[in-house]
Amino acid sequence: MKRAQGYPTPLGVSKREKRVNFAVEAVQGEACELLLYKQNESTPFQSYEMPEKNGIGMVRFLELSDWDEQIVSYQYKMGEKLVVDPYARAIAGKGSFGAQPGEELRGVVGAESYEWEGDRPLQLPYSEIVAYSLHVRGFTKHSSSGVKHKGTFLGVVEKISYLKELGINQIHCMPVYEFEDYQKNYVNYWGYGSAYYFAPKASYSATGDPVRELKDMIKACHSEGIEVILDLPFDQGTHGQMVEACLQHYVIEYHVDGFILNPYNVPMESIRQNPLLKRTKIMTKDDGFQNAMRRFLKSDEGTVMGAVWALRHNTKDDGNFNYITTHTGFTLEDLVSYDGKHNELNGEKNQDGPDYNYSWNCGAEGVTRRKGILELRRNQVKNAFFLLLMAQGTPCILAGDEFSNTQKGNNNVYCQDNPTAWLNWSRLKRNPELFQYVKALIALRKEHPVLHRESALLGLDTISCGIPDVSYHGENAWQIPSEISSRQLGILYSGEDVKDDDCFVAYNMHWLKHSFALPTLSRKRKWYQVTETTQGVFEKPKLLKNQKELEVKERTIVLLIGR
Repeated sequence: MKRAQGYPTPLGVSKREKRVNFAVEAVQGEACELLLYKQNESTPFQSYEMPEKNGIGMVRFLELSDWDEQIVSYQYKMGEKLVVDPYARAIAGKGSFGAQPGEELRGVVGAESYEWEGDRPLQLPYSEIVAYSLHVRGFTKHSSSGVKHKGTFLGVVEKISYLKELGINQIHCMPVYEFEDYQKNYVNYWGYGSAYYFAPKASYSATGDPVRELKDMIKACHSEGIEVILDLPFDQGTHGQMVEACLQHYVIEYHVDGFILNPYNVPMESIRQNPLLKRTKIMTKDDGFQNAMRRFLKSDEGTVMGAVWALRHNTKDDGNFNYITTHTGFTLEDLVSYDGKHNELNGEKNQDGPDYNYSWNCGAEGVTRRKGILELRRNQVKNAFFLLLMAQGTPCILAGDEFSNTQKGNNNVYCQDNPTAWLNWSRLKRNPELFQYVKALIALRKEHPVLHRESALLGLDTISCGIPDVSYHGENAWQIPSEISSRQLGILYSGEDVKDDDCFVAYNMHWLKHSFALPTLSRKRKWYQVTETTQGVFEKPKLLKNQKELEVKERTIVLLIGR
């Protein structure tokens, strides 16, 4: 191989035909040497010094032409230490998930061509998305998952038909990069902390080629109209340059549709102005919607105005998607089954995980056989899905909530690489009614543009149709029940400007039944009921006998359409 000057950017390895460029950041005044390895060899096949005088700033670089294809991996010797390239596009030497690495880690030299078959990021509007948050390993690792390639990217591919049936068109993947899963006293199941961010996780691969399999998963999702969003919680202190290079890498090389970022750890303004990321969804997590909806759901005092804000929030404005449950907390089944966390299995004496969950066990802590409590829990789960899916912002369902998956009260399964955190798909067979309920709600949301507007609601009559785009009601029409003791809310969405029916949603989260005054419809239209918490979505809308008042049972949500 012939050595040439090379280029300082991009950092990492760049391979073009028979020419390979290496660029790495090195400590000033310290020797740096590139070590190259053949397959299954522990000693370097060849090495090249990268003197500081030939570098620019703190970057050392060189290019090798007439590349020897027998060379498969590399690392650097800096001073007396062997260093893995933090920009490596793949990592060799990692064992099975949670196992201590059996050999030293190296970067992989590889730039095999991939046939994308015309694939592109989907660029779906926020208003059209129903998202689903999953852990690639935990999603299919359980023996009940019914897939061939359990706990891998290909396992997700095998579940695409399931996601399609439910109505999902965007998945949020927890960290899929090469994170340090092995820790001295526990397994890092979630993937937070230091990592090789550019490299897909080897143990998520069924064939030993994580780069190709991640691309296969994304291409397969795109072919079925499903976007792929990657959760990239960069460790605090990660250079902004690395962050943006990493995001660009996944967009260019993997056709990723967007990212979930921690705005406190990354240069958000610079990212949003990056021309290569202008059409990429940059999303963030905020627990404002979660907390407002949880408190409204369990009938706390003074929650109506918080619900008004949460149900009106538009994701397009700030990139914050809506969720009631997420991996950092209770599942939905546990949210209605436990007052407190039960994290004893984590080995931290139940001191870890959030203490304030705004949960309610409905009368008994954890597992119970009392029919009244079980019925109330089922009702509350359905109410929670209604709150999530009938809100204006982009909803995100936690994987397994649609069939009452449970973590037995553990709200911090960061170290539980076992059935505690894995989805138990046998619960889908035991809870088919809930799955069908959620599926029908998603379809109803998609059917009515007024329930998921592209632009934010203003509370104004912008088209002079006689009513504002959104208005709030209670026992009296056009009067918002803002008293601290109020636990009910009526919302009227005008469908005039989006060529849809008017929709009226009556939320009665109180433990007593309440009556709602119905706004009068124009042009001799009538109110029809299409949903009710316990009954789900009706096969056909039912004409209301009383067009002026609606009585709603305790802890029940009703949706009416005017036509």
